[in-house]
Amino acid sequence: MSFLICLGALAFLMLVAYRGFSVILFAPVAALGAVLLTDPSAVPPIFTGLFMDKMVGFVKLYFPVFLLGAVFGKVIELSGFSKSIVSAVIKLAGRERAVTSIVLVCLLLTYGGVSLFVVVFAVYPFAAEMFRQGDIPKRLIPGVIALGAFTVTMDALPGTPQIQNIIPTTFFKTDAYAAPWLGLIGSVFILVMGLLYLEWRVRSAIARGEGYGSGHTNEPEAVASEALPNPILALSPLVAVGVLNKLFTMAIPGVYGATSEVALTPGAKPLVTQVSSVAGIWAVEGALLCGILMVLAFAWKPVSQRFAEGTKAAIGGSLLASMNTASEYGFGAVIAALPGFLVIRDALAAIPNPLVNEAVTVTALAGITGSASGGMSIALAAMADQFITAANAAGIPMEVLHRVASMASGGMDTLPHNGAVITLLGVTGLTHRQSYGDIFAVTCIKTLAVFFVIAVYYLTGIV
Repeated sequence: MSFLICLGALAFLMLVAYRGFSVILFAPVAALGAVLLTDPSAVPPIFTGLFMDKMVGFVKLYFPVFLLGAVFGKVIELSGFSKSIVSAVIKLAGRERAVTSIVLVCLLLTYGGVSLFVVVFAVYPFAAEMFRQGDIPKRLIPGVIALGAFTVTMDALPGTPQIQNIIPTTFFKTDAYAAPWLGLIGSVFILVMGLLYLEWRVRSAIARGEGYGSGHTNEPEAVASEALPNPILALSPLVAVGVLNKLFTMAIPGVYGATSEVALTPGAKPLVTQVSSVAGIWAVEGALLCGILMVLAFAWKPVSQRFAEGTKAAIGGSLLASMNTASEYGFGAVIAALPGFLVIRDALAAIPNPLVNEAVTVTALAGITGSASGGMSIALAAMADQFITAANAAGIPMEVLHRVASMASGGMDTLPHNGAVITLLGVTGLTHRQSYGDIFAVTCIKTLAVFFVIAVYYLTGIV
């Protein structure tokens, strides 16, 4: 029964998300409904002490990233930089390669360290412009951005700074470049299969006579084509954000040390901050702020004329996106505390092959919690010792465990209730019904890639 309660809560939340209802409202309903069926007296303390605590904690850490990312994307749009980049890419690659171009831009930004949430805000304006000029259905944009931002550079490519590639290092004593050949092979598999699928979708839509469409919401504002800035100048803020994020990530621990203690008045109790836990967040916030200032410096006149109205919409979007994701985070925390979750975890532990066991466990828990990093953290915290013991007995290097865990976390995490999916659809102004099918196809390709990588390792022994 406890197992069915967990699955019921998950199924309910996926259903309401797919039908277009607010996750902010229904994530606590789903989570507390499961608690009610488990122990009615626990509902109030779980709501206050667990759901809200985790939800508020997420907002505390990540809302500035959402806010600055949304403002950065908006000023890129208002400045005409996005249209300039699109026009340059169309001239170089041709309108028929719009999908590949957008995927490559997403890959460059996320591999440079830019948060995938930020990439959604930053890339959408010129993705929409490119699709509009190529008369490609707008409903395909979320699938394209998902392939570029939510897959290869999130957890497959060796060295990626995304959190999903960093978490396993603490459990397996590896580094971000663990199993580089397996990571590269998996990346090629995902990109080739994903691009083939998306290009097929585009050709099918064009063959039916379907174009970009009309009456869409959250459409980027049009920019006069005769006033387009130089594309190199337009690209510079995007490149700067990636480079500065990396530089700040390296510099902040050196400036502040392991711990920061600040007291603004003599004798006051100092505010103590563990710098290692927030250095990455500070770095991306600083990089985004610099990126915004660069756009303002390069395109003050066109941006300043519409900055007030434009940023209102961006701030509203960032609030909605961050609250959606925070609600998902709270939901995952409650589900992980239920006895039924232990049943699921123990059942997954019965799979005999160590790599398949790890892959299925991590991707299943990521799917249940709706979070790649959350599901992987829960799985490794509970079962890392078991994975290591089994791998040592089978002669499997820790680097392979790292890469499999990392890639598996980004598999089934993108179910309909996932915060990144909801953010992506919210920013693009589309619904689950219109666009989730393509995101799910990318999710299936990503999940298959994990088992493809496992097969490659067993067949070749390559790491």
